[in-house]
Amino acid sequence: MGFVLSVRDMEITWQSHSCFELEGSMNILVDPYIEGNPLSPRSPLEFEPELIAVTHGHADHLGSAGEIASRTGCLVVAIPEVVRYLSGQSVRAEGMNIGGSYQVSNVILHMTQAIHSSGITATDPPLCGGGSAGFVIDDGIKVYHAGDTALFSDMKLIGELYRPDVALLPIGDRYTMGPREAAIATSWIRPHVVIPMHYDTWPVIKQDPLEFKSLVETLCDAEVVIMDVDETIEC
Repeated sequence: MGFVLSVRDMEITWQSHSCFELEGSMNILVDPYIEGNPLSPRSPLEFEPELIAVTHGHADHLGSAGEIASRTGCLVVAIPEVVRYLSGQSVRAEGMNIGGSYQVSNVILHMTQAIHSSGITATDPPLCGGGSAGFVIDDGIKVYHAGDTALFSDMKLIGELYRPDVALLPIGDRYTMGPREAAIATSWIRPHVVIPMHYDTWPVIKQDPLEFKSLVETLCDAEVVIMDVDETIEC
């Protein structure tokens, strides 16, 4: 499946939950919840990213970032509190914060707001994880990964300011937006393509992505792509 969005091509692979692999000018892994993920078909040992972006400290997003980065030597970009935690594991990490931008080679990461809690839950007790965030990752194709978030009106500003080609939005409800709120978010962001994420991993976030697709189609002309786990699309 292909979409003509830019002069530069990108492959997007959904690794279930909120984990995506972006292959453009460099290999980027976002929210690498691999180990312990009941839907993940792969092992952390199978990933060789050049860059990992982490939206927040919850275990189902921070996931295997430390393990993968310590093995491969790749760079992790996250909010400073998560960077501080990862630096204690001898991981190469760079901090940034909401509203800021950070360039790695040809890729520009813009950190955006997300409304969600953010403790580092891999520890007992949890550590302060700073805030939750999203990313607009610009590698020719601009991909907005919303992280875990509620619907918020500044998504309109994200759409106006960054004009994402692709939006990756949670639809699981209970802990994030549900299908209705995510459809409204899509109409505000107005990407060419929207891909639902963060659903069906556990029964508590079971959703029908076709409901999301139907709702989006009543609000805007974004193309909804419902991906299978480990499926790759070309943009």
